[in-house]
Amino acid sequence: MRRSEIMARVKSRDTGPELRVAESLRALGVEYERDVRHLPGRPDFVIPSAAVALFVHGCFWHGHECARGSRVPKSNRKYWVAKIARNQRRDRRVARALRLLGFSVWVVWECRLREGMPNRTCGGILRRLAGDRSAP
Repeated sequence: MRRSEIMARVKSRDTGPELRVAESLRALGVEYERDVRHLPGRPDFVIPSAAVALFVHGCFWHGHECARGSRVPKSNRKYWVAKIARNQRRDRRVARALRLLGFSVWVVWECRLREGMPNRTCGGILRRLAGDRSAP
């Protein structure tokens, strides 16, 4: 029962990383829509003027290659490996569907938003919107 209680508290929207991205995008003057339900995968942010769908991914849940993302729980290991693999397949499927609709799909990883990095990460997004292809 304890595991169930813990999992029930995991938020699917308005997470800390999402709120940091929203704050940074606002500070940079980027106009966006949140949690767009009519698009595949329900992107966390859509920047309509640039046809950009932006996802803020938790490293653990989406299997990022950072230390937090490559960590697998010791209990029920088989379940978690399969769960994260399903999430990654879904992410690829959603990205393809959005690209077919004419969107660029960008992912901001939770680990990039730690320790004062939101402004730098969102600054890179702003530079990409302005056409600087060397931006992250």
